[in-house]
Amino acid sequence: MRSIILNLAVSFDGMIEGPDGELDWIVKDEKMDFGDILNEILSDKDIIFYGRVAYEKFGQQQAGENASPKIKEAFRLLNSKTKYVFSQTMKNDHTGAIIISTGIREKVQEIKQQPGKNIWLYGGAKIATTFFNLDLIDEIRLAIHPVILGKGKPLFQHIEHRKRLILLSSRDYPSGVTLVKYKVENR
Repeated sequence: MRSIILNLAVSFDGMIEGPDGELDWIVKDEKMDFGDILNEILSDKDIIFYGRVAYEKFGQQQAGENASPKIKEAFRLLNSKTKYVFSQTMKNDHTGAIIISTGIREKVQEIKQQPGKNIWLYGGAKIATTFFNLDLIDEIRLAIHPVILGKGKPLFQHIEHRKRLILLSSRDYPSGVTLVKYKVENR
């Protein structure tokens, strides 16, 4: 069965965005190219689940005209994945994304049963909360950045019940970023 993996960057105090939605706090690692990071994230996935806002911001993002070949290839790979958008307001967007507005648990369970690779849950706090509360997240991979924002959008809010996490691995980078991977024990 496929696993749903929440994979995001967070500040040390658990924010996924600054107070105005900014991401300028994300620490760049001089030894890690963004293309390498994106390729690593996508290597074991063939589906991406988005919340509406994340999809509108990033779902059709392309590499810049002056981007390196590695970045261009990473974005080509990103845009080759099957994309689902969870939204009650979005209608067919004509970009090939599949919109799910009702029956989330049942539809997600059906998708998880299909053969294939894992699923990247790429969205904001709202979709993460929905998936946590429906016991649909199997693994969490967080890149914890050495920045305390104090204000912003927290990743974890309105979680209805306790989640036990089992550490799978952790990796430190020279930039101070720590990548942690946890298995989620669902009820």
